Amino acid sequence: MPRRALVGLARHSLFLGLAVYLPASYRPGMSAVFYDTHAHLDYPDFAAELPEIVQRAATAGIERLVTIGTDLGSSRKAIALAERFPAVYAVVGWHPNDALAAPDDIRPELHELAKHPKVVAIGETGLDYYRLPSANCGSIAEDEVLKKKQAEIFKQQLQVADEAGLNVVIHTRGDCFEQTLEIMQPFTPKVRGVFHCFVNEPAYMQRVLAMNSIVSFTGILTFKNAQTVRDTLAATPMGSFMLETDSPFLAPVPYRGKRCEPAYVKEISEAAAQVKNCSLEELSAATCKTAKTFFCRLN
Repeated sequence: MPRRALVGLARHSLFLGLAVYLPASYRPGMSAVFYDTHAHLDYPDFAAELPEIVQRAATAGIERLVTIGTDLGSSRKAIALAERFPAVYAVVGWHPNDALAAPDDIRPELHELAKHPKVVAIGETGLDYYRLPSANCGSIAEDEVLKKKQAEIFKQQLQVADEAGLNVVIHTRGDCFEQTLEIMQPFTPKVRGVFHCFVNEPAYMQRVLAMNSIVSFTGILTFKNAQTVRDTLAATPMGSFMLETDSPFLAPVPYRGKRCEPAYVKEISEAAAQVKNCSLEELSAATCKTAKTFFCRLN
């Protein structure tokens, strides 16, 4: 189909409730590479077909995959995957949802893991107040115990990042944005954070950027009810955001409701390019450069 016909077709079609406009630089057959900067490849969801998962990502033009640890065991698995697959890199840390299971001090073991040449950041760490014990027949006192432990292991991971010369992958969910920034503040600007799966309004994004940190967007960009997320991406400067899947969660349209995998960065990038009104090549150059700058050992 000639380019003129393709553009005309796109301008009369709908994607996610939005008109699709091919960028002026579009040429049939062009390709752009991207990275999946946040996936959980150690999850059981992928165990039966990891080589195929990695190959499908490569076929879709997703050249680098960053797999994220959620506790020390998961972090070791992430490193093992990075050793097994050249395209895979690891982030090591302890997720706030598992805070109560963490030892009093995770720093010694985390320091050792962080020395691996394919470990590119610390995390996933942060705060999560989305489902506190009091929301499920627990008490306010139990909420405070959990919040305190989350804050403790968050600070420990920021300390490890500071000492190891690495940045941090930040998880923040529920009413804890202010507390997250407060805990991070003493470590900035030396330690930067990427606020992954960012869904807040543009004003929140501006506060993240003011701390010398960045944001990252998932397949939520493609959801019909996610206009706020698209507005925030539109307001985020190029060079201040990355793309991710958070696999196996949050599969983009047209896979929504199914298991997500790194190859689906392709669909996320297409939605992001539309929101940013840029070509896929421009988006590729900006997001890959941002990832290489943030993840200092990514090559």
